[in-house]
Amino acid sequence: MKYPLMRNNLAREDLDAVIEHLKQDDPILTNGANVRAFEAEWSQWLGTKYSVFVNSGASANLLTMALLKLKHPEGGEVIVPPLTWVSDIASVLQHGFTPVFVDIDRRSLAMEETQIVSAITDRTRAVFLTHVQGFDGLTDGLISELQRRNIPLIEDVCESHGATHSGKKLGSFGWVSNFSFYYAHHMTTIEGGMICTDDFDVYQQARMLRSHGMVREANDNGIKEQYIAENPQLNPDFIFSCLAYNVRNTEIGGIMGRSQLKRLDANVIRRSENQERFLSRIDPVRFRTDFKVEGSSNYAFNLVLRSADFALADRLMAAMGAAGIEFRRGSAGGGNQLRQPYLKGLIPEDHYKAFPETDHIHFFGFYIGNFPELTFGEIDEICAILNSVD
Repeated sequence: MKYPLMRNNLAREDLDAVIEHLKQDDPILTNGANVRAFEAEWSQWLGTKYSVFVNSGASANLLTMALLKLKHPEGGEVIVPPLTWVSDIASVLQHGFTPVFVDIDRRSLAMEETQIVSAITDRTRAVFLTHVQGFDGLTDGLISELQRRNIPLIEDVCESHGATHSGKKLGSFGWVSNFSFYYAHHMTTIEGGMICTDDFDVYQQARMLRSHGMVREANDNGIKEQYIAENPQLNPDFIFSCLAYNVRNTEIGGIMGRSQLKRLDANVIRRSENQERFLSRIDPVRFRTDFKVEGSSNYAFNLVLRSADFALADRLMAAMGAAGIEFRRGSAGGGNQLRQPYLKGLIPEDHYKAFPETDHIHFFGFYIGNFPELTFGEIDEICAILNSVD
């Protein structure tokens, strides 16, 4: 592809840091000191007290729902968007919660505030909000309303590292937030994710849930001593507190994360500059340009037709393919999740019809690669190709 979704997301310095570690006589490769250092450095960068490094953003989603299940073993409802990655919704179902879907705001691509509030019931256990492709999905009204009702906000920031709301980083507002370090994202550990929180008890639970539920993974002596005292017949090193998972990351992931984090802020600035250039060059008559860009940390260029036009969408896809412009139709995760087969039998057959904004993105929304190495000249070339489609 001449214009790929991502180019050069690993720097020589990242690989050299890993190589230096491997040159040791007996290098530690499993979860160790570099993982702990990366967690601390990430927490400081984000502005949260605690972070837990896992093997993917999907695993971060999974453990977050496990944390919510510990809080609400009886189950309940979780408000989710139909425009998100599959693991957000799957993790809700996998832990026995009922997903309640809310359509998106066309300017931020996140769930629309008034519809979220209208969907809240006495069975609502959390709002699981996705910040889509670098846009700020929060509003002051939503934050205030959730605080007033004491409903936890869970932030999926997997595609939006460094984006802000009112000058504060996304991922530092919620009860828990999730990040992904997949190769194509703002920074990468190849595969990896992070769970972030200010809640000490949640932090301890996440550490245990990450590693089979083993009590020794907690770093609070009080928790360990309580479990040991309550289970004198068990080996203290092998007490399993709850049904859990093995989703640990490695020292190699920690080393790469620490190296990449040093460049993240500069890369966020460059991505945002690229987005401004793109939106100023594409045809505003045929394509949407009125996105909520304040505080954004652009993950990919969003190309959305203003009007529903299947013929134009087909011509546009053909032109992008011929020009070597890599793209994804339907935005993140395959478009409207309510059309996906994994939800068949779990929701009404035509439930997707109740979400017209998401369905518009499903058929008439695309994303195109944006990354720090992309030049303004290349952006201008891409826009010229897009604008030439009649």
